[in-house]
Amino acid sequence: MTPLAFLLHIAGFIAPALFVALFLWTVPRLRRAGRGRQGARLEAFMLVVAGVVVLLAGLVFFERDGKMAIYAALVAVQGTLAWWLHRR
Repeated sequence: MTPLAFLLHIAGFIAPALFVALFLWTVPRLRRAGRGRQGARLEAFMLVVAGVVVLLAGLVFFERDGKMAIYAALVAVQGTLAWWLHRR
């Protein structure tokens, strides 16, 4: 596997976590004025890291990627984290 193919595999693996985190991070900011820039960056980083951890745990548990249970867990964990971050 070439280094470019490896990077594309990693990007495809992480993409669902990034897109869900981006959605959960931007929608509340459209509704109301958000926190400072530093706090917003930390929230986005926490959402992405939580998503990647869920994807990795699903890969280890199911021994393959792309199961709907993994994506359901991804949305549940990132949604719960986003709710908790915006309630504080």
